[in-house]
Amino acid sequence: MNARWLSRFLEAIQAERDASRNTILSYGRDLQDFADFLERRGKDFASAGRSDVEAYLGDLADRGMAQATRARRLSAIRQLYRLAFLEGWRADDPAALIRGPKRARRLPGTLSEAEVDRLLDAAGTAARSEAEALRDTCLMQLLYATGLRVSELVALPVAGARGDPRMILVRGKGGRERMVPLSPPAREALTRWLAQRDRDEEAALRAGRPRSAFLFPARGRSGHMTREAFFLLVKQLAAAAGLDPAGISPHSLRHAFATHLLANGADLRVIQTLLGHASIATTEIYTHVLDARLRDLVLEKHPLAVGDAALEGGAG
Repeated sequence: MNARWLSRFLEAIQAERDASRNTILSYGRDLQDFADFLERRGKDFASAGRSDVEAYLGDLADRGMAQATRARRLSAIRQLYRLAFLEGWRADDPAALIRGPKRARRLPGTLSEAEVDRLLDAAGTAARSEAEALRDTCLMQLLYATGLRVSELVALPVAGARGDPRMILVRGKGGRERMVPLSPPAREALTRWLAQRDRDEEAALRAGRPRSAFLFPARGRSGHMTREAFFLLVKQLAAAAGLDPAGISPHSLRHAFATHLLANGADLRVIQTLLGHASIATTEIYTHVLDARLRDLVLEKHPLAVGDAALEGGAG
């Protein structure tokens, strides 16, 4: 019963939202954990009641699961039972009235401009070969120039990167497409990597391997560099740059892209578009970077602040 429900639910999510493979896998893991919990209680999705869902949330807390994880699991359970009710698999929705923990709006960790420069420098010097240096530099320059999600970056098609483009088309969450501009350093890194990539591909063709449709090809099942491989690469570059790898991830560069733009006067709506956020509320978390800037602005430019400063100077 549980397996059939889970399969049909994941098929519905895929069809309705054009969800990515990673999203589908995440839903599957979360709901399978709930199914395992129910099985230990002699229940399944069809027979579980509100008390079972609440008991599961309590079990997650007892296991030390983070608030965000518990909120995500409850969201998956709600969606499952909403579909079950609409499709007539159940006559009720046991999760409808359950209030779970609110997701904490954490301020994302970010990097200073100097730290980003050190990472970009490391990309060009820490590689084992010139080809890797060109690839790594292109990856890091593109990420910092565009704020792409890692899954978007590693799966970029090579066709859209040819011709020295000023902007590239990105297909993001839910199949939504957006255009993102490239900085001059990113365009230069892209041009140099494409030349190297094409030389490598010609050699691969002579060895009997097929052409790749991706900007960053790899021999794995996906055909392109994986998210995991890029995650490890960023950690290695952080160590090479003399930064703490524990606090740096690909997301750090995405956050740096947004916070540095905002700190230098970019409009929040523009940043929302560039990041591919469906809601401005998601982008608003970056406004924390304005706090110090606004405080300094008031202290330096407000008439009363200027007057106080003058008085203090005269008193001296």
